[in-house]
Amino acid sequence: RTSCDVLFHFAGLGCGTLAVLEQNEAGIVLLRSFDWNDGLFDVTWSESNENMLITCSGDGSLQIWDMAKTKGPLQIYKEHTLEAYSVDWSQTRGEQLVVSGSWDQTAKLWDPAVGKSLCTFKGHEAVIYSTIWSPHIPGCFASASGDQTLRIWDVKTPGVKLVIPAHQAEVLSCDWCKYDENLLVTGAVDCSLKGWDLRNIRQPVFVLLGHTYAIRRVKFSPFHATILASCSYDFTVRFWDFSKPNPLLETVEHHTEFTCGLDLSLHNRGQV
Repeated sequence: RTSCDVLFHFAGLGCGTLAVLEQNEAGIVLLRSFDWNDGLFDVTWSESNENMLITCSGDGSLQIWDMAKTKGPLQIYKEHTLEAYSVDWSQTRGEQLVVSGSWDQTAKLWDPAVGKSLCTFKGHEAVIYSTIWSPHIPGCFASASGDQTLRIWDVKTPGVKLVIPAHQAEVLSCDWCKYDENLLVTGAVDCSLKGWDLRNIRQPVFVLLGHTYAIRRVKFSPFHATILASCSYDFTVRFWDFSKPNPLLETVEHHTEFTCGLDLSLHNRGQV
């Protein structure tokens, strides 16, 4: 995982490819490539095995891949009844849990060693676009949905723990602050980013404006408590520091089409 990145390729025939890329002295090179018979929407690395990844797909399934093997997937989970749009592997010690979110309005909990889901979480009233584990609280994850809410869940209880009416628009992305277990950010179709303190959800702790189309993904920095990055259907990637009076740090306009995803390196603080 230390120097690998992952890309998705959407082919015109509805097939998807998982491409694992490595950055070395020669530049960015293709390390492994795996094909699937439907579009792949999200990917997550194992926190305990550097060769293991899970993807989720337009056919509602999750696929486990082993980079050490040329063929795959090792295992397929097919329980979601519509597109599986989000997947995340837990990062807290002692857990090997995966959460997925689907257009069928449910989130599902998985143990990769078990052949079926451990639990299904119901409550959202529209598509789930994002499911993200808390980096601090074991068994806790957040979900963002087309029903305009951000929801907090605890795997030990089947019902929703907290419902935050985050935007008056579809919420496409959310992320947890790496330095504050009570702070999350949401990005939505209304072009805004909002910060939420779980101890007081009546008002956002910050609102960041500047994108001109829907925000597709938002990520907190692993190195700075108040810095985050977002990307949008306005083709831009933007960097923010919500502690500053003028929070927009930089707008990057390298892309010439919808910018659908981004992540920040855990090892190189300057790399996105």
